Amino acid sequence: MSFSNSVLEDLLQALPQLRSQIYFKSSLTALSHAIEDQVLAGSEQPLVIASFQRERFYRQEAHRYRRIAQKTDQVYVLAAPETDFTNASDVYETVAFKPTDRLSQEWHLIVIAPAYATCLICQEREMPASSKRSTGQTGKLPDLAEMDQARRFEGIWTFDRQVSSTAAGLILSRILKYRPELADKIERARNLYNLATSSQAAGELGFQNVDPGPFAQRLVTYLQAGQHKLLKTYGSIAAQERKERMVNSITAAIRQSLNPAEIFKVAVQELGQALNACRCLIYRCKATDATATILYEFLGTGIKPLAGQIWPIQSNPLFQEAVRHGERVYVENAETDTRLAGAKMQALVRQWQIGSWLMVPVLHQSQLVGMVELQHCSSTPRRWEEDELALVDAIAAQVGVALIQAEAYANLEDLNQQLEALDRTRSNLIAITGHELRTPLSTIQVCLESMVSDPDMPIEVRQVMLSSAVADADRLRKLVQDFLTLSRLESGRVEWHPEPLPLQECVELALSSIRARRSEEAPIQITTQVPEDLPLVQADGEWLVEVLAKLLDNACKFNQSQGQVRIEAHSNGSQLVEVLVADTGRGIEPNRLDAIFDRFYQEEGALRRTAGGTGLGLAICRQIVTGWGGQIWALSPGKDQGSEFHFTIPIAQGGQETAPKPEPQPRGGRSRRSNAGSGRRRTTLS
Repeated sequence: MSFSNSVLEDLLQALPQLRSQIYFKSSLTALSHAIEDQVLAGSEQPLVIASFQRERFYRQEAHRYRRIAQKTDQVYVLAAPETDFTNASDVYETVAFKPTDRLSQEWHLIVIAPAYATCLICQEREMPASSKRSTGQTGKLPDLAEMDQARRFEGIWTFDRQVSSTAAGLILSRILKYRPELADKIERARNLYNLATSSQAAGELGFQNVDPGPFAQRLVTYLQAGQHKLLKTYGSIAAQERKERMVNSITAAIRQSLNPAEIFKVAVQELGQALNACRCLIYRCKATDATATILYEFLGTGIKPLAGQIWPIQSNPLFQEAVRHGERVYVENAETDTRLAGAKMQALVRQWQIGSWLMVPVLHQSQLVGMVELQHCSSTPRRWEEDELALVDAIAAQVGVALIQAEAYANLEDLNQQLEALDRTRSNLIAITGHELRTPLSTIQVCLESMVSDPDMPIEVRQVMLSSAVADADRLRKLVQDFLTLSRLESGRVEWHPEPLPLQECVELALSSIRARRSEEAPIQITTQVPEDLPLVQADGEWLVEVLAKLLDNACKFNQSQGQVRIEAHSNGSQLVEVLVADTGRGIEPNRLDAIFDRFYQEEGALRRTAGGTGLGLAICRQIVTGWGGQIWALSPGKDQGSEFHFTIPIAQGGQETAPKPEPQPRGGRSRRSNAGSGRRRTTLS
């Protein structure tokens, strides 16, 4: 059983002189509460009939009707059940109508007392077709729309007793259909409140002259309270909008630039303005830093600037507490707070006029990377609200993200540069391989083909061919050996065997190697200055000789005819021996002194050099020297002015033991120690 006709339609048919009006839900809520308040404030025992559309709307007002039921036993509440709303007689009568009943689309409240009467009879207007299309709904209103304060109703609100009595009679008739057991109670209500009284009789009883003043006062009070809440809501929304705009601007700055300076500049200005702070600071720091330099600052009017100052942080108890707990620290009154009671902190507070102090750490993976400070410079303490503190936390988190993104970008730039260097290395490797391998192979091939094709070749020519082939084969062997050596050094597959060694012996062995290589070339004058009392060095002898040999080979190769090469060594006073290999050759441009130790570097370019070589020698030397913990570097005044190569070797532990004098060796014997004398010595390669 359900009713398809509307109570409002039945009322307008019974009283055709009535004219309905349009109300919004917010207006109906105000009217309903004013009517209910009038019942609660009065001493009468009225008849109260309230019809809610759904049980959920009834639940919002159930507490008010429990209070109303304490005033009168004639209270009837109607609603379409959704959970546990049923027909019941408890503190008041509840009537559960079917959801298909037209009452589910209506809103009614009727109060009839001996001295006054009022009623509110409305039905909800359907959503416009455009709204239905926008929400995708076609039938009844969606749930979200039902909670919207902008829903519109058509109906009547009046103090007229005849209208109220007629409306009450219509609804009581429907209640009887749903709950026939209430017939006696409803009949008593009809008799008690004269629901059958005509309009003329009602006028004679004075019901039309009821004073609406108390009702109007309560309605105005309710509307004023609602307006106050609305203004507060608007203010809160505006503040939230400002904060969101600030967060968005900072986020936009982070997206547009990965430069921390620009991000900090935007963040400090936006945060200081949004919270109306006297001073806002953002600076980078670590937990172990003693001080921080203030670079980014927002200042209020008339506030002393801190920009450029060295800000003490390690001695600040607030900073230490923020680092220790990893969360914000807030001081409402800096002058009276016990954490700032020390003389130094009080002097700092007075110098910079700090009244209230807020510190929020900028963290990444629980590690401190910066700090946000807000200072209120006034004798009157300021208490920041919880939403303001939460906003500062959010900005600190955004700044932390910005810092990490900037560092990641910088690392990416380094990786890109390394990739570019690797690409250049690959190109150099291809060029060098194509040149250094093809040239000797071509020579070897030509020599061998000539000897094969001409069996009667003169012995002198055949000997020249063989010598050329052997020389280029040795050149290929050295190239491959350098590749393998550098690969082993860079991959860490070298096993070092350090031992105490006399440097003089290693120098002599390197000189012997150079003599054997350059016996047929133009003589180069080599001078050695290695003191006899030089302490033993701690190194792998084989690799030390390799370094000396390559440096000497470079010095001779890039020197001029009748040029000079000088080898010196001395203790530099820091448990290291410094070795110098100098020449009077072509020299090095100052801007290339670091690049010469790169792999495949060639002063003249890979394909147009005159001295030959792979460009791997100095790269191998650097790997060897750094392998034993030393350093290697080059100096040169400029082109054609000679060059100097320095490297360091650790002194052997156990004191300043000097190298023993060399013992005579049998001719042609193999020994690490050379029979060349020590001290100052001059050798000419011929």
